[in-house]
Amino acid sequence: MALPPPKSVPPLARFPEEWAEEAVRLGGRTFHGKQVFRWVQARGVTDAMEMTDLPAALRGRLAEGGLGGVLSIVQERRATDDTRKLLVGLRDGANVETVLIPRVAGFKGGLPASSGPSSGEEDADAAAAVEDEDDPDTSTGPVPVTQCISTQVGCAMGCVFCASGVAGLKRHMGADEIVAQVLVGRARLDAGEQLRNVVFMGMGEPLHNYESTVRALRLLTHPDGIGLSTRKVTVSTSGLVPEIERLGNDFNGQIGLAISLHAADDETRTRLMPINKKYPLDVLMKALRAYPLPRRRRITIEYTLVAGKNDNVAEARKLAKLLRGLPVKVNLIPMNPIEASTLGPPELSGVLAFQRVLCDAGYSCFIRRRRGDDVSAACGQLALLGAKPKVRVNRS
Repeated sequence: MALPPPKSVPPLARFPEEWAEEAVRLGGRTFHGKQVFRWVQARGVTDAMEMTDLPAALRGRLAEGGLGGVLSIVQERRATDDTRKLLVGLRDGANVETVLIPRVAGFKGGLPASSGPSSGEEDADAAAAVEDEDDPDTSTGPVPVTQCISTQVGCAMGCVFCASGVAGLKRHMGADEIVAQVLVGRARLDAGEQLRNVVFMGMGEPLHNYESTVRALRLLTHPDGIGLSTRKVTVSTSGLVPEIERLGNDFNGQIGLAISLHAADDETRTRLMPINKKYPLDVLMKALRAYPLPRRRRITIEYTLVAGKNDNVAEARKLAKLLRGLPVKVNLIPMNPIEASTLGPPELSGVLAFQRVLCDAGYSCFIRRRRGDDVSAACGQLALLGAKPKVRVNRS
């Protein structure tokens, strides 16, 4: 006779102590909880019958409850640069996406001004932009892979240059759905690749789904699970100020923070990002200055360059002034064109002129040239193919 299902969190979102309670409920011992957690999180095994160090009776009862089935792969696309975009289907029929971005040999994801343009590296949005440029050379070891994951089905923020919010917010994702993307992505790494960074830069605003995001962060960095270093995990936000403060307090600043800034004055930023009406730049900058950043760590500033809107050298000078005194690195991202908007990226000459102003002002500034264009690897593009736009974003 099967025991009634637990009323606690879903299996993929459980910590060892929660698995311990479940193991005892199913007739096992407390220490079996840590074993189940390791099987699921560290090894990616969700078939209880394969958990060979557990008693057979416990395996059978775990199997009855089911540990997997959180998501399925609907479509997988591989770009010519080996960027892989996975369209994943959730239990309710919704689709989100996650992207695997391997580092190209000899390149760490950014172009300092002195390097000039390169034909080698192009980013899928900002996802690879948080790779630590101070990492040692790994050309003789495993190829480091950055995975970009989603936290919501759609997005409520309404940024005019982003495909994720075209159809609006459908729902928040659970911590199990967030973590499942990493388990599935890790299982699809090529031989010789290693998951090194996870960035919360896919569909959705992570801090709008705060509780699930935080639980997922704790699971991904748990030493008995996937065990990612907090230095290798970055959360990107459009600027939800109270949640930025909570994130800093909850993790003592150890989780990487990336800010989707995209403008240096309130009028421009509000046109591009409606959230600026609620949390204008002076409020946001105050929160960033208060963020408990560890020594030698920097906040990542994401700045999408939109032709004719925020891309001239005058805007670059304003940005340099706005960021003065903050420990930051700046990632310039020429806009990925989306079907729901007539907006687009500036010419490369304009991008380089913008970058030069920031570099001359003393900032580390990198141009993020797109990865995976041939598989629609910008945020939201694959998941929203065929979606009806909530609003057509051709704002002046």
